[in-house]
Amino acid sequence: MLEHKDGHYIIQDWMGAILEISDKYDYTYIRNAIDFVTRRWIKCPVENRDDWEEMKKRYDPDTPQRVKEFTPGEVRQINERDSFLSVYINGPFWQLREWLGFENLCMMMLDEPDFVAEMIEFWQDYILRIFKRIFVQGIVLDGVNLSEDMAYKAHSMISPAMTREFLLPVYKKWIAYFKSNGVKIIDMDSDGCIEELIPIWIEAGINVCDPIEVAAHNDIVLYRNTYGEKMAYRGGIDKRAIAAGGKVIEDELKRISPLINGRGGFIPSCDHGVPSDISLDNFIYYAELLAKYTGWL
Repeated sequence: MLEHKDGHYIIQDWMGAILEISDKYDYTYIRNAIDFVTRRWIKCPVENRDDWEEMKKRYDPDTPQRVKEFTPGEVRQINERDSFLSVYINGPFWQLREWLGFENLCMMMLDEPDFVAEMIEFWQDYILRIFKRIFVQGIVLDGVNLSEDMAYKAHSMISPAMTREFLLPVYKKWIAYFKSNGVKIIDMDSDGCIEELIPIWIEAGINVCDPIEVAAHNDIVLYRNTYGEKMAYRGGIDKRAIAAGGKVIEDELKRISPLINGRGGFIPSCDHGVPSDISLDNFIYYAELLAKYTGWL
């Protein structure tokens, strides 16, 4: 914590960014959040090439503590599991935003594309070397989840053309490597309206996306009709409808019911975190209705 005044903490997070949060929350929530709390970014850790050279030193994929060395017995136990095992990683857009800040990243894509490409290639290779340390031990993962968050309420944060230029080559290289090592599920997590991005993700080999926020103009039924079984989905149920309860949530579940048809490819759930305006009674009613639609009750 750098400063505490006027009802706010000024803190530096674990990646070097300086930001402001309300002191209604313990400042340590930044590392272990119990809620979605607004933050104001003041300074991001990479502002120039000198900062970048220093930042790179913190990302040594061969650091022993990054990946546990499992015994043969542990590897066997992992691979004989009866549960789903996946690893979450930051996509290149997400990671560079953490280093540069959103506005700086977008401007640099226009003004310094070679510098952006250099940072993306660094992150691409770092992730590949981390996963090599997992796969070389004989561990087989069911899935890899990419955190990318690259869309606003109505459009993607960068154009489809820029997505293809800067991000698609990374996705293709990662996913080819993951699948060659037995990974079946590649799940893209992005808030906002993803309609422009889904075709690019399909081209990359991504086969699941979430959370399909309804308030951001996503129509999961339309997506299924458009892309068929090329893309599966998680989420897709309007959090606002769950908060309203009653007939509103009944109508919302009827809306997505064509996807609950026994063909698979859809895990219905609230379209992101469950906000505080959803009462316990309404959530229970929603859960019971969903259980009936899906055959659990």
